Amino acid sequence: MTSPSPVGDSPEHDAFHPDLPDHDTPAPLRARLHHIRAGELDADTAQTGGMRRFAAISGSSVGSERIWMGQTHVAPETASSNHHHGASETAIHVVKGHPEFVFLDDSTGTPEEVRLRTSPGDYIFVPPFVPHREENPSPDEEAVVVIARSTQEAIVVNLPELYVLDPNSPSADGN
Repeated sequence: MTSPSPVGDSPEHDAFHPDLPDHDTPAPLRARLHHIRAGELDADTAQTGGMRRFAAISGSSVGSERIWMGQTHVAPETASSNHHHGASETAIHVVKGHPEFVFLDDSTGTPEEVRLRTSPGDYIFVPPFVPHREENPSPDEEAVVVIARSTQEAIVVNLPELYVLDPNSPSADGN
């Protein structure tokens, strides 16, 4: 006696979900999950000197509306240009290396450069409009971070220098 074969013998058919269509025509971007493989990241993104950004999740790649996610690579002994990410909140997860994140802090009344030294597994949060830069002081190891932003695309506003964000400015409170 042979056991019944699963519904549909083709490799495209999902025997665990026989009620799903056979995917002859792909579902709209926002009606399906997306798998972006490491080798499929998009390098056609906003760039800052000293860094290479690669998009994984974006409006153009998967139809996202409120999030952008990707990787940033910083070569050894390299610093990015000073920049901010507009109204976007940015979350950073350190994957490889020991990148440093630099910004100006004015909490004592005198602007002071602050350097956050990180290790793999650490997270950094960058509020909207806060000028900063990334540095990789390692002489031989590339730094790699995963970035998630609260906007659909990667916003990068390059700046000539770091400055303290005025807490009374509309951009400081997100308006």
